[in-house]
Amino acid sequence: MNVNRAREISTMGEMVNVQYSGEAVYIQSVNEEQATARIFPLNNPQAEQYVPVDSLTEL
Repeated sequence: MNVNRAREISTMGEMVNVQYSGEAVYIQSVNEEQATARIFPLNNPQAEQYVPVDSLTEL
């Protein structure tokens, strides 16, 4: 996924099917300068992490 699309998804008010390492995740925010996204697994909102945007996949 590219930074622009990740930013779009993070600002949308609806769920978009995004995965990180085969797990469904929610994108909270995007750091465009570092090309990273703050995400958490849908089944574990407490497990927030920062990952490279290009490691995210939109299904």
